[in-house]
Amino acid sequence: MMRRYSPLTIWRELDRLQREMDRLFDEFSPTRLRTAPDFPAMNVWADEESVIVTAELPGLESKDIEVNVLNGTLTLRGERKPEELPEGARVHRQERGYGRFSRTLELPYKVDVDKVKAVFKNGVLQITLPRAEEDRPKKIAVKVA
Repeated sequence: MMRRYSPLTIWRELDRLQREMDRLFDEFSPTRLRTAPDFPAMNVWADEESVIVTAELPGLESKDIEVNVLNGTLTLRGERKPEELPEGARVHRQERGYGRFSRTLELPYKVDVDKVKAVFKNGVLQITLPRAEEDRPKKIAVKVA
């Protein structure tokens, strides 16, 4: 005799199976298949005067970093080298990535490229991008007629 299940019972069982499969994939999927966060981590803020971008670049030197501004975009490029291990050492865990990186951000307004400043201190790059004079809001005096 064939057993009958209600639609609600079937959906509950499918939902349980989906959760179980998700749990298994989360636990056993290789790290390389998981989505990595963008590198470098960046913060961006702006006011009427300029855009400020900070980027975390631990382990790099200023010579390893390239900053470009072109057509309203900021591009940050570089390369993080792998750690050199002593001979015979075996890696037990490797979470810090290495290799070439590139991040491009669209800027909220035109900047004066000739006045852009980039300062690298304690592994943090701070880029100050002053707003172009022709793009700044102009205060218009209102006259009484």
